[in-house]
Amino acid sequence: MFKPLDILDEKDKRLRAKSKNVEFPLSKEDKKTIQHIIDHLTYSQIEAYEKKYNLRPGMGLAFPQLGMLKRIIVIVHEYEEGKFDNYVVINPVIISHSTEMIATEAGEGCLSVNREVEGHVPRFARVTVEGYDEDGNKIQIRAREDLSVAFQHEIDHLDGILFFDHINKKKPFYSENEIRLI
Repeated sequence: MFKPLDILDEKDKRLRAKSKNVEFPLSKEDKKTIQHIIDHLTYSQIEAYEKKYNLRPGMGLAFPQLGMLKRIIVIVHEYEEGKFDNYVVINPVIISHSTEMIATEAGEGCLSVNREVEGHVPRFARVTVEGYDEDGNKIQIRAREDLSVAFQHEIDHLDGILFFDHINKKKPFYSENEIRLI
C-alpha cells in the first residue's frame, strides 16, 4: 500500500543545513527510502495516481527534504509519456558545466515550497554529475535542459540552498536576449 512521503516545508530549519557524505554499504533503511521516493515521484507524475493520493507533481527529491541530512538525491524523469528514467546519485558533485545559462520559463517549483514563487532561476544548460549508485559504484551522468535544472536544484538541497535563493531580487525575470528560457 502506497503512502505519500512526509516532505518538510521550507520553514523547517533542517532544509538550510549542509548534508553529510554517505558511507557504503547503504543501510536497508536508506535503500527503502530511495524506493519510496521513486514511487512517490513516479506516482506524482501520473495523473490518475496524482489525484488518487493528492500528490503535487515533482521530478526530484533530496534526502534533506525528508529531514535526513544525507547527500542522496533521486530524480524521476519522464522522457516520454508514461516512460521514466530513475536517477539515484549518492554524494553527487557537479564536475563540469556549460557556460550557457538557461531558466525554466514558468519558474521552478519545489515539493518543500508550498507557494508560488515568481522569477527565473539561472541554471547551467548542461552539467556532468559524478557520484555513486546504490551499490557504491562510481557513476557519471551528463544532463541537459530540464534534467540539468533538476540535478542542480536537488544538489542545492544538499547544501541548504533553496531555488528562490538564486532569483535576482532586483531583476527577477530575464528576457530571451539575456538567458535562454526553456
